[in-house]
Amino acid sequence: MSGSTLTKAPAPEPKTGTANPFRAMTQNLRESGIYIAFVVVVLLFAVLTDGLSLSPTNVTNIVLQYSYVLVLAIGMLIVIVAGHIDLSVGSVVALTGAVSAQLVIGSSQPWWVGILAALGVGVLIGAWQGFWVAFVGIPAFIVTLAGMLLFRGLTFYVLDNVSLSPFPEQYGKVATGFINGLMGGYGYDAFTLFIAALGVVGFAVQQVRTRIAKVRYQQVVDAMPLFVLKIVAVAVVVMAFAWQLAHSRGLPIVLIVLAALILIYSTIMKSSVFGRQVYAIGGNLAAAQLSGVNVRRVNFWIFVNMGFLAAVAGVIFSSRSNGAQPSAGTSFELDAIAAAFIGGAAVTGGVGKIQGAIIGGLLVGVISNGMQLLGVDQSLQQVIKGLVLLLAVAFDVFNKRRGGVR
Repeated sequence: MSGSTLTKAPAPEPKTGTANPFRAMTQNLRESGIYIAFVVVVLLFAVLTDGLSLSPTNVTNIVLQYSYVLVLAIGMLIVIVAGHIDLSVGSVVALTGAVSAQLVIGSSQPWWVGILAALGVGVLIGAWQGFWVAFVGIPAFIVTLAGMLLFRGLTFYVLDNVSLSPFPEQYGKVATGFINGLMGGYGYDAFTLFIAALGVVGFAVQQVRTRIAKVRYQQVVDAMPLFVLKIVAVAVVVMAFAWQLAHSRGLPIVLIVLAALILIYSTIMKSSVFGRQVYAIGGNLAAAQLSGVNVRRVNFWIFVNMGFLAAVAGVIFSSRSNGAQPSAGTSFELDAIAAAFIGGAAVTGGVGKIQGAIIGGLLVGVISNGMQLLGVDQSLQQVIKGLVLLLAVAFDVFNKRRGGVR
């Protein structure tokens, strides 16, 4: 058209911007609420125990006592996100510890042979349960309930109904050993503080890179003051925690194992194809199938992974106990499930983060430890932990209803 003029449409406005701090907190209450609750509970018990709960020795004991629960919580979070449940992990902890004890104590094999055997048994158990869930189609609740009975019975058989102890010193260091004195320090372990500082720097770099990526793709980001405040708050908490460890016995070896698992599985769930598929299956199974996700294969590997992590927890628990007992691991599955749900996992699947499960497990541990320091009766401790779990699930249901999800 010769006389017409073409006007170029104005470019769309970029969608980048900063989120209102209050709105960001309310919209992410499931995630942020657990961190707020954790800080409040820690401060509450610090006041009630006159600071004893935050003493270097007690902080170290919390890490050593609840490390196996945190390992189980990582695997259980993945299982729950996919819409399943695993009731057998306590029995798997007992069986893998029993296998390790029979080889190391009963047959005088090297300590590392017992660890490898325990991990191998855990993987085989996971494959066994994954087969029935993924390829036969039996609900995970039934398969793992049967596994809870089956593997407990095998534990009694392997141990011949008796306890085995003690493990060699090297085996015991897995759960009770410390790295101390590598960089010196006057009254404290400088190496522990150095590792914590590296972790803070790594976290800050990761947060900055994530923010830059969101801005590049025109996504809403937190206001700069809130962004800086989050990094500073994490740095303060981590360094205060490391300061207490450094003034006790140094850096626990089991904490290094746990930190490695948290980093690996956080990356897997956030950045890998497998992680996205797990969330897709739990969020909308039909949509995941239509989009080409091999649901059977993913479900199979979810339970293989749970078996592996249960074996890791079995090694840690048997190392800390310095032996294997037929009754080991009793109710561990309940602790792991509670950690995942309290940490923000959705009852219906599709929602949950590794960090949340870890904070949920630590919250349960701090509550239990604080009540023990206060001399609260064991029966009342169980009541309180049950109420905490119930309130966490009720909070999840409330969030869904507020968002219009039935």
